Amino acid sequence: MRDLAQNYDAMLCDAWGVVHNGVSLFPGASEAMLEFRKTRGPIIILTNAPRPSSIIPAQLDRLGLPREAYDGVVTSGDATRAEIESRLPALAYRIGPEKDDPLFEGLAINFVPVADAGFVICTGLADDHNDTPEQYRTVLVEAAARDLTMVCANPDIVVNWGGRIIWCAGAIAQIYEQLGGKVVYGGKPHMPIYRIALEAIEKTQGARIDPSRILAVGDGLVTDIAGANRQSIDAFLIAGAGGIHDGAADAASIAARLDEANVHAIAAAEAMTW
Repeated sequence: MRDLAQNYDAMLCDAWGVVHNGVSLFPGASEAMLEFRKTRGPIIILTNAPRPSSIIPAQLDRLGLPREAYDGVVTSGDATRAEIESRLPALAYRIGPEKDDPLFEGLAINFVPVADAGFVICTGLADDHNDTPEQYRTVLVEAAARDLTMVCANPDIVVNWGGRIIWCAGAIAQIYEQLGGKVVYGGKPHMPIYRIALEAIEKTQGARIDPSRILAVGDGLVTDIAGANRQSIDAFLIAGAGGIHDGAADAASIAARLDEANVHAIAAAEAMTW
């Protein structure tokens, strides 16, 4: 990061797969963030977590990330709430675990069986350590037949949880789209989450920072890297075993995977260090 930092005045940093693996911090990540903030500018943690940003700092505290390492958090949950609220008072069918309940706090929302719903909200798998996306196909077929729109609160397909790959809401949304269902996303790589993130940088800095002076760091090709590309923000790919990069970490293999995904990065590394 030290070699790249001089070209940038702010950072959008993914959390899961770059800073931590859900269980512990990656060595060097917090130091890199602290040094970037000290020498360059603000860091906004940009995550596809389907929960409000207000609960993320406490989770990062438990993992040991100092709050001095970042200036704010923006989540897919933040970018999704407005979409959910715009559809109320329609009744909703919910797919997801109780741990995502904070997303709905303060919303006058009623959850009903899919046969009575006006739209679908998917925050993840009810049991993301044991369920598979295919287990939801029957109810997805019913929802698609009723032409219900799905609001997907986390576009990620998978995350690496302490070395174990687990499914996310994006995997269910992917099946729904294959069935002909319409899905609305707020998180990476889609515009809503970046609009909020750029506003957060401007608020922290007290002035607008040109996207060409912002660096996005992430491990997901179709979320972190594609989203940065769409916003004309330089992307730094973290391709180590702790993330979701599914190829070898040599330069040729990384270049091939970037080409396959039709995205580009200015640099890649096995981990984010200073």
